[in-house]
Amino acid sequence: MKNNRQIIIAISTLLFVILLAGCQSSTEELKAVSHNDQPAQEATDDSSNPDDTSNNDNPEPESAKEKETTDQDDSKSSATKEDAPADQTEVRLKEEYLEKLQSTKQKTEQLEATDSSTYALKKVENERWEAWDKRLNEIYGTLEEQLSQEEMNALREKQRDWIQYRDDQALEASLEYEGGTQEHLEYVSVLANLTEERCYELVKEYMV
Repeated sequence: MKNNRQIIIAISTLLFVILLAGCQSSTEELKAVSHNDQPAQEATDDSSNPDDTSNNDNPEPESAKEKETTDQDDSKSSATKEDAPADQTEVRLKEEYLEKLQSTKQKTEQLEATDSSTYALKKVENERWEAWDKRLNEIYGTLEEQLSQEEMNALREKQRDWIQYRDDQALEASLEYEGGTQEHLEYVSVLANLTEERCYELVKEYMV
């Protein structure tokens, strides 16, 4: 009977030891699991670190900023081009025609009669007038494209008055030689001179 009790005690002690060992093992496993979970949480917390330059707080990538800056610069450049060209184009156009007038003047001044006859002199004056009349028509056509309808209508009236004035002046000057060989020569010479003056007037007064 005593032996049976000792056996029971021994078995109970062994079971207690086994249970105790199992509890310790479970506790260590829980600690290990808890220890393994902590880095994951820390990693999650790191993703919200405000010092991290790779997070989503950055409003836009650098390339997008550069593109926006470039677009703004292009817009400013386009606005400047739209605002400035009108006056600049007109200035260039005026300068261009002043150079053309100077070139025409040089060419007509280089014309020389082949001899001292009235015929040769009239030929030179006719060429002068034709050169300036051609240039006048070119300037007038350019102004038709450049000026407003109202401005062009006013210019047409002035131009008609000028043509009448030119012809009257040429006729009056030629009458001093009425019936002579120089009558027509003087008439054409005045036409050429006044047409040259008119070309400069139109460019300087209207191409602004």
